[in-house]
Amino acid sequence: MDPPTGASSRRSVQGVISAGMFVAIMSGICSLALGQVLGEEAEMERLYLRAEEAIANEDPEGAAMNAGRAALMASQLAKSREGQAEAQMFRGASRLFRAQEYAYRALALFERAGGQPPASSGVCQSTQLAEQHIRHSLKLLAGDEVAVLNQHRRQQAQRFHSDAADWVLTINGLNEDFECR
Repeated sequence: MDPPTGASSRRSVQGVISAGMFVAIMSGICSLALGQVLGEEAEMERLYLRAEEAIANEDPEGAAMNAGRAALMASQLAKSREGQAEAQMFRGASRLFRAQEYAYRALALFERAGGQPPASSGVCQSTQLAEQHIRHSLKLLAGDEVAVLNQHRRQQAQRFHSDAADWVLTINGLNEDFECR
């Protein structure tokens, strides 16, 4: 075999460099996409924790705002999932966070109105919306599709389901405190 000439050698090196750059660019894009998804999940968790922190600091308006943002992030994650089970888990999480948002908004409205029962119709409507969202969340997170998730996702879905079950009690307690029924 003849050694490559100068021109063909350069083309060969350029081809290898081009192929290497293509692989590097594509792996970088894939890493960015994976990082973006992981970043979106981390942001959802961060917002969820900020909502919990805000309510612990007696800031129901801040809690509602962060829970609403977490719901939006979960909804975006559900739309970006190809698998039905993961999408359903994130839809369930979105409904959980939306229920929290409505409950926190109801609490903020109740406090702004003086904090004396019976609560206004707007407060009671917010708790009714929270009830609807939490029921839907429980249904989505207990569905058969969630059972086929990998162990990490199954644990995540179980945590969301457990949180949603706890929120049923919280919302019922708010309804009693507000004398909404």
